Amino acid sequence: MSASPLSETPFPAPALAPKVAKIIVTKVFVRGLKVDAQIGVYDHEHGRVQPLVIDVELDVAASHCEQLGDTVNYETIRTAAQDIAAAGHIDLVETFAERLAQACFDDHRVTRARVRVEKPLALAPHAAAAGVEITAVRG
Repeated sequence: MSASPLSETPFPAPALAPKVAKIIVTKVFVRGLKVDAQIGVYDHEHGRVQPLVIDVELDVAASHCEQLGDTVNYETIRTAAQDIAAAGHIDLVETFAERLAQACFDDHRVTRARVRVEKPLALAPHAAAAGVEITAVRG
């Protein structure tokens, strides 16, 4: 009786295969960051703060991260968003998103930044939120 074709394997044993592929990009993200900002183009939006909900996803040229200094600290994203909000009135969420993306590029390891800024009250109660999402790449 001959052996079953299913019992024969043409592939090398798993022990011969590489154990770990080289990591080329680490994604660092913050989701649902809440920041109060003076933002908006309408008269009723001037002189008051509104909540923003921010998502940031960064591509970071980092691998084999063993210590906090090996990667981007989430706190720097939160601090940058708060600093932008504290700097004064901004007309557009697009401007806020662009400034936050630029702040993320202060870390030389960041190669791409995706920033989403939502204004939950912009179309309330007709919509859960309105906003913008941008993607920026290091030039």
